[in-house]
Amino acid sequence: MSPELAFALTLLLRMAVTAAFVVTASMITERSGPAIGALVATLPISAGPSYVFLALDHDPAFIAQGALTSLPINAATMFLSLTYVLVAQRRGVIVSLGAAVLVWFGLAAIVRMTTWSLGSALAVNAVAFAICLPLMKPFRHVKMPPAIRRWYDVPLRAALVSTLVATVVTLSHTIGPAGSGMLAVYPVVLTSLMLLLHPRIGGRPTAAVIASSGWGLMGFGLALAMVHLTAVPLGSAVSLTLALAICVAWNLGLWSWGRRRVV
Repeated sequence: MSPELAFALTLLLRMAVTAAFVVTASMITERSGPAIGALVATLPISAGPSYVFLALDHDPAFIAQGALTSLPINAATMFLSLTYVLVAQRRGVIVSLGAAVLVWFGLAAIVRMTTWSLGSALAVNAVAFAICLPLMKPFRHVKMPPAIRRWYDVPLRAALVSTLVATVVTLSHTIGPAGSGMLAVYPVVLTSLMLLLHPRIGGRPTAAVIASSGWGLMGFGLALAMVHLTAVPLGSAVSLTLALAICVAWNLGLWSWGRRRVV
C-alpha cells in the first residue's frame, strides 16, 4: 500500500470515528434538556480524538505545547458562548452564529500572536469565566421544546466534525503545535448545536444550552493544563487519559451538584 493511500484511509477512519462521537452526543443533548445537554457538549468529544490523532503523529513535547495554546483558546470559547447567548435572544441563527464565530476567530488571532506561559493562560481563563459566567446565568433556565428532525441533520453534524479532524491532522505538520492546539479545540460541538438547534427550537432555548456550558468548559480548561504538565514526563497516552478523567469527573460532579440543588 502506498504511503498516500495509507494516509487517506487513516484520515477517513479518524474522521468517521470522531463524527460518530459528536453526532451521538448532539442527539443526547436534544433529548436531555439544557443542563445535561451542556455537560455532554463540553466533554472533549471532538478535541479529545483530535489530540489522540495528533499524538499518533507527534512527540509528547508537541502535544504539551499544543495544549498550552489550547488553554487560552478555551477562554475565547467562553466569549463565543457569551456572544451567541446575548445575540440569539433577538436574532436568527445566521447573525447569532456569525457574530459568535467572528469573536472566536478574532480572539484566536490574538492568542496566536501572544507568547503564553501556563500562568498567563490560566489567568486569562479566570478572567473569561469571571466575566462570562455571571452574564450568561440569567439565560440558562428555559424550557426545551421538542426538536423536529430533518433528513440532513446527521450528515451535516458528521460533515462539520469530519472537516475539523481532517484540517487538524492535515495541517498539523505545517502549522506547528500552537496552530494545531488552536484547531484541535475549535468548539465544533457548540457551534454545531447552535447551527442545528436554533432553527428548530428557537434562539432562547438554544442559548440556554450554550449558557449552561460555561462550568463544563472550566473543567476542560483544567484538563488542558494537565496535558501541558504531564505529556512530556508521563507520555502522551497517560496524559490524555488523565485529561479525559478530569473532564468526566468534573462534569459528573456538576451533574451531581445540580441534582442536589433540585432536590
